[in-house]
Amino acid sequence: MSDLIKRYEFILFFDVENGNPNGDPDAGNMPRIDPETSHGIITDVCIKRKVRNYVDIAKNNEKHYEIYVQENAVLNNLNKLAYDELKIPQVSKKLPKDKEEAKKLTDYMCQRFFDIRTFGAVMTTDVNCGQVRGPVQFGFAKSIDPIVPQEISITRMAVTNEKDAEKERTMGRKHIVPYALYRMEGFISAPLARKTGFNTQDLEVLWDSLINMFDHDRSAARGKMSTRKLIIFEHSSELGNCSANKLFDLVDVERIDSSKPPRSYNDYLIKIDKTNLPEGVKCIEK
Repeated sequence: MSDLIKRYEFILFFDVENGNPNGDPDAGNMPRIDPETSHGIITDVCIKRKVRNYVDIAKNNEKHYEIYVQENAVLNNLNKLAYDELKIPQVSKKLPKDKEEAKKLTDYMCQRFFDIRTFGAVMTTDVNCGQVRGPVQFGFAKSIDPIVPQEISITRMAVTNEKDAEKERTMGRKHIVPYALYRMEGFISAPLARKTGFNTQDLEVLWDSLINMFDHDRSAARGKMSTRKLIIFEHSSELGNCSANKLFDLVDVERIDSSKPPRSYNDYLIKIDKTNLPEGVKCIEK
């Protein structure tokens, strides 16, 4: 892996219409919400899951782009691949005492699996391949305005058990957000990218996944979700030219008509104050 990257921060805007973007299992799978402000929230791991799924589809197990954390994966078996490939003796739950051998195992996992060198991974299972801190991190996404989740009753004409055959139909419920625009902020560390091997090719795959991930994640529960805007701040150095907060503060969202609840992306205006962009930082819009 080559072509090391610089430091980046980014903001992703995406929306949901008549769907549940991230249900809370502790609240009957209702859309996650901040109880003090009523703003909708979406966890970082939810968005990472969608990135993983998109890369898995787009790259189709291409070399260096396999996905480590995926449905039905047995992590011990995946970790064992490194020991078998490198012909290193395995000791249960322990890394090799030889630091070079331990590093080879971790490097192998980073090179093979896109999500490990991107997001990091804790691989200290029974088959121990170490721990990796990833260069790419997402914050929680938060809706621009408070949301009012709705509970919709639904019916099913079929029944599950023969004893219920005389029933005409069964009832169910689904939770939706009528509309919400979400903002998620993210960070990419150049020094950590150097350690995991995350390079410029991986960076393009990440941008591509953030733009297209919702188009391959359709379901009845999630309604219509779309990436609306990706704003990228590229620093001219590895350590960066200013703090992330200063860059995030340059982006503001305004409601066009605050007299009615928002029901589409056109109800908002996203502004970027490029006149106050710090020296050495480039703003890229996708």
